[in-house]
Amino acid sequence: MTEYDYWKIFPKMPKKVTIGDITVRDGFQHEERFISTEAKKTYLEELIFAGCRDIEVTNLGNPYSMPQFGDAEELLAYVKGDRFKTKCDRRGINIDDICFTAITIREASVNRAIALKQKGVGPDRILMMVSTEEEHHFANSGTTLPNYWAEAERCIKNCNDAGIKMCGTVSTIWGSPIGGATDMKDAVKFTKRWFDIGAHDVEHADHDGSASAADVYRYFSMILDEMPDPRYHIAHFHETKRVASASVLAALQAGITCFEATLGGLGGQPANFMDDRPIKGTGEYYYDDERFVGLICLEDTLVQIDEMGIEHGWDVDRVLWLGRQMEKSMGKRLRSEAAINGRTLKEGHMAFARPGLEKLKEKLGEKPNQNFPE
Repeated sequence: MTEYDYWKIFPKMPKKVTIGDITVRDGFQHEERFISTEAKKTYLEELIFAGCRDIEVTNLGNPYSMPQFGDAEELLAYVKGDRFKTKCDRRGINIDDICFTAITIREASVNRAIALKQKGVGPDRILMMVSTEEEHHFANSGTTLPNYWAEAERCIKNCNDAGIKMCGTVSTIWGSPIGGATDMKDAVKFTKRWFDIGAHDVEHADHDGSASAADVYRYFSMILDEMPDPRYHIAHFHETKRVASASVLAALQAGITCFEATLGGLGGQPANFMDDRPIKGTGEYYYDDERFVGLICLEDTLVQIDEMGIEHGWDVDRVLWLGRQMEKSMGKRLRSEAAINGRTLKEGHMAFARPGLEKLKEKLGEKPNQNFPE
């Protein structure tokens, strides 16, 4: 007999997941105009009030290249400050349950994070990044892989001493927008390397949307065979081909429990234009149409997981409302369908019902729920 119980078919699939938000960092870094500091504070607050407990606040890199993050210290000071703590207390949110992350690609940024921590406003967790394809790694970091690994090892030791967690990102797992095809086995080795040198967790990133569902399942199965605790593996998918929801499902079926997303599917390669002038960013965009390089939509991913019956800890309706507010902030239609069309309603949309069915059934002598002739 055919088995219909989803969890018996996919026994590794979790019944509870963690979905972190990276809108204010990765989402806004691709925007070609400065998003106001007050808007960033608002969305950080609202996402946390909606249930987020793992959130990226900013990038501590040099704002010369990425002026979107010129307000990094102000944002960190705000979420670590008394005013925000009071707002959380009123809502029954323990601020100690929230993990605030900042991106620190190079050692100077890591040192900046440590200095902020010593001042009482530093992040709880920071992130460094390697790509298995060295040309892509060089484009992002400006140095070679061996040199970067040595730098990362020093940084992790210093972070541990300062009480900051380090997340190591592995990118170009399923392909590189610069060097082309890659081998997933290399990404497994890179993940082991991060843990060997003391990283707290690893973000597995599909930064250019190369992943297919089948290879996502294969890769995360390989990862969990070698390093089986799913709490330390985060899936990070970009949406360039409109198939990332399949990648989310494949990762779930493999046993992954931690994901990242952005409101409206914002994000992608750091902008190389800001307000009214060209800026450095990370150079030329990898795609001719830069609108389709963002992450999976928080709204759509939450609806997908919620309607599968998987626990997630978010207020879905509040997130859908937030997605509509984000469209106003951005001044354009974003990529979330759920934010516009809503959830699948069990009670239906009776406002669209054609009048007269009940009377017709009565006239024909049919019972209210009768579907076939007697």
